[in-house]
Amino acid sequence: MIRVCVVDDQTLVRQGIRSLLDLATGIEVVAEADDGLSALTAISEHPPDVVLLDLRMPRHDGIWTLRALRDSGIDVPVLVLTTFDDDELALQALRAGARGYLLKDVTLDQLVGAVRTLAAGGTLVQPAITDRLLRAIRDGDASPPAPDGETQIQDLTERELEVLRLLAGGYSNREIADALFLAEGTVKNHVSSVLLKLGTRDRTRAVLRALHHGLLS
Repeated sequence: MIRVCVVDDQTLVRQGIRSLLDLATGIEVVAEADDGLSALTAISEHPPDVVLLDLRMPRHDGIWTLRALRDSGIDVPVLVLTTFDDDELALQALRAGARGYLLKDVTLDQLVGAVRTLAAGGTLVQPAITDRLLRAIRDGDASPPAPDGETQIQDLTERELEVLRLLAGGYSNREIADALFLAEGTVKNHVSSVLLKLGTRDRTRAVLRALHHGLLS
């Protein structure tokens, strides 16, 4: 059972998301919160496998929440679910640690798929947003993702590039292993090597940095 915490300042939206996820097999909403501060409490008291997080909330918003989770050492996959189709906001959220970014006009199947992807260790950004971010970074219209230190990017092998492309598609280690006919342990080693060579701490930052440096088409 995948445990989910829903963070949104609108009660009706939270109730709607809960009702929708109740229709999905293997997913349970275990906590709700109406802002970042209450989210930290809810996540501590009812540890979820995935957090669904709105960005625009009064008092403590989504970016504040992501940074607070990171600073507190709470490593829980966060899926941003927002009505705001804002490229800079998406970049801020991903830099702050979000592992997924979807707009609220997605279908139930897309939402459920995203929850399962993050719970399995993958990342997922809505394709239209990914395409625009890539163009904006290439055209210089968006600031590049901040690197984790001054580490220079090292050349990736062909296999590591294959793994990186699948990471960008939101694949989990198990799905990458199936796609490339590899053992899951081998995939974990490749992922660790990719993160090391790109000088990043997690998959999302690795994909962002790869996009910025033109490693992904």
